[in-house]
Amino acid sequence: MDLSVLFSAQLLASVLVLASLYALVAIGLNLVYGTMRLLNVAHGELVMLGGYAAYWAFAQWGISPLLAALAGMVIAAGIGGLIYVAVVRRLFRSPNLLARIESNSLLVFFGISIIVQNITALAFTANSRGYSYLDDVIEIGGARIAANRLATLAVAGATCLACALFFRYARSGMAMRAIIQHRDAAALVGIDVDRVNVQVFALGFALAALAGALISMSQQISPFMGFPFTVSGFVIIILGGLGNLTGSIIGSLILAAVEVYGVTLMSPSFRSILVYGVFIAALLLRPQGLLGRSIRAR
Repeated sequence: MDLSVLFSAQLLASVLVLASLYALVAIGLNLVYGTMRLLNVAHGELVMLGGYAAYWAFAQWGISPLLAALAGMVIAAGIGGLIYVAVVRRLFRSPNLLARIESNSLLVFFGISIIVQNITALAFTANSRGYSYLDDVIEIGGARIAANRLATLAVAGATCLACALFFRYARSGMAMRAIIQHRDAAALVGIDVDRVNVQVFALGFALAALAGALISMSQQISPFMGFPFTVSGFVIIILGGLGNLTGSIIGSLILAAVEVYGVTLMSPSFRSILVYGVFIAALLLRPQGLLGRSIRAR
């Protein structure tokens, strides 16, 4: 292989697009785990549902997937808030359940994942679906990129930047960071932890739905497409550090680069090997994350 290909703008663009999507998934996943210690292994199913919402909006009514993504985010945020109020809040009010919150949440969300996958398959069949939207090719700086992927990079990148500013400067964002650092101390200084938890669920669900809508513009969707994104999200969390939101963005760039350049050097069949290899290496070499900050025990 010509080594100049590895340094091409084409591959760099692919890394940035994939990293921006991964960051949307990982930020929401990391928020939920960092604030509540909930292992939401059904997070990828939110991505899948967001993809289906955009697909049906475009296929049935001709609505732009970008507009459908906004509506999907609002609906997903509402669903996230309702799930917290109806289910998760009860877990935190039970001392017995709270003592085993991580293991219990893993089992509950795994069951939800299987249920959502199969209901979606029964409703829409297991066949992959896709559509053409903004499929013109644009050349920028020597890289040829489809307009839908360029739109994905712009929307996802802007959203990640907005999230970074939100966590740094907004009152609610700083409250989320405080709870991630130490839940009990945050409550002692007057932060309404329960209200912030609702916001975390709403934001995490909305980001996942947005990622799904953006993915549907350039990739086929199916009822079982969510699990690889869940795995990638957890790998990114391990890379960047549990509860470290900035680390999620850095981890997304690293994993995207490993995937894109690894697949280019080898073959697409090595993708899973590369992802799980990075996961195992991070656990063995840097379990606290690349930024070196571990989460304190509650």
